[in-house]
Amino acid sequence: MQLRQWSQRSPHKPLVIRGARQVGKSTLVREFGKEFDFFIEVNLDLSDDAQIFQRTDNVTDIWQYLCLRNHIVSDPSKRILLFIDEIQEVPEAVSLLRYFYEKMPWLYVITAGSRLQSLLKKHISFPVARVEYLNLRPFSFTEYINAMEGAEWKNMLEQLSVPPLMHEEMTNRFNQYALIGGMPEAVSSYAEYHDIERLSPIFNSLLKGYNEDVERYANNEEQVRIIRHILSTAWYSAAEKITFAKFGNSSYTSTQIHDGMDCLERAYILSLDYPVTSTAAPAIPILKRSPKLVMVDSGITNFVAGIQIQYLQNKDLLDTWRGRAAEQIVAQELRVLLDNHFMEKQFYWDREEKGTKAEIDFIWQYGDQIIPIEVKAGTNSHLKSLHSFVNQSKHFVTAVRFWSGEFFVQDAQTPAPDNKPYRLINIPFYYIGQLHKILKMS
Repeated sequence: MQLRQWSQRSPHKPLVIRGARQVGKSTLVREFGKEFDFFIEVNLDLSDDAQIFQRTDNVTDIWQYLCLRNHIVSDPSKRILLFIDEIQEVPEAVSLLRYFYEKMPWLYVITAGSRLQSLLKKHISFPVARVEYLNLRPFSFTEYINAMEGAEWKNMLEQLSVPPLMHEEMTNRFNQYALIGGMPEAVSSYAEYHDIERLSPIFNSLLKGYNEDVERYANNEEQVRIIRHILSTAWYSAAEKITFAKFGNSSYTSTQIHDGMDCLERAYILSLDYPVTSTAAPAIPILKRSPKLVMVDSGITNFVAGIQIQYLQNKDLLDTWRGRAAEQIVAQELRVLLDNHFMEKQFYWDREEKGTKAEIDFIWQYGDQIIPIEVKAGTNSHLKSLHSFVNQSKHFVTAVRFWSGEFFVQDAQTPAPDNKPYRLINIPFYYIGQLHKILKMS
């Protein structure tokens, strides 16, 4: 959908697709290439393709050569897509993107790479205002259900039309998704064999790939060791507030761990979600406070942390891994929504004052409102942090709870003596991806 929207814009700048290793960047572009009259792919990880961009900086000559090699006639009246994969291997090619845009505006250009962040070490950046970006994440639940069950199930989600009789079935499917995660190879394997054990070598291969990539984007040997330590320990701290100093029972300093995590965040392997303390927009993070750590994929996290069996034993996702399994997958789903709305960062709400402590799992800035989001079961009396947020706010609050229960909206109030009214939207996990639609309706 987003690729089609990009291609329909005029002018269309070169598109840079970013994302972690093996989230399907190349496969997605190849499938999209079938919608064009001609599709040309070059992989700069291959020496023959790399030399094309190393021998000259004349994009007209490069394009003429690519057309001859692929036996096509360069015709501006045709829709032609040029895909430059692993562009980080030839930094010179990055600067040429602007000239493709300026000299051949009719040409569609997409570039991707599993280690784009390695360009930072070489002090090379993409041409400002000459390219667009698209973040590619692991499958969302909507994409997962489409792959597993087909378009009819997907439409039920997107149209918010899951009937009550299907609630338990759809919830089970979401729990299955949270267990497997959204990495395309894992989803494909489970769709074919329905065997959790077959996923272990897939996850193990992904982890080895992340470790092998470290030397490509670390600044020095010491940082290689630090990042590898983070990669071996961070999964156990998914959906938790962390401190950088001595992270993972190490002797590394706060600065060392922070810099290492910054590299992994740029590689889309993890994210650091900082707190906000205000109840009013704009949402400004407090970077001096502890962030929450969110990993790229719940399936890999479950594999490393060894909690897969808990999914099979617990009927409610909120009972798995002391609730952290639910927080991880909610964060993963919200990240896709953030990308779709061109928002970079995810936050949570924190209030730490003398004698009081309150924390809300996520916040979502919707227009001029800050929407508090809790991931919890139980009655409204258990939402103490949410009530603290409502009581502190100077505006009427619309709040969201993600849970395993059914969808409904209620008018509620905080406990006495405040008795402050607010609206609570109770959303089943399988509707997380429809949050923006639900907020528009409410």
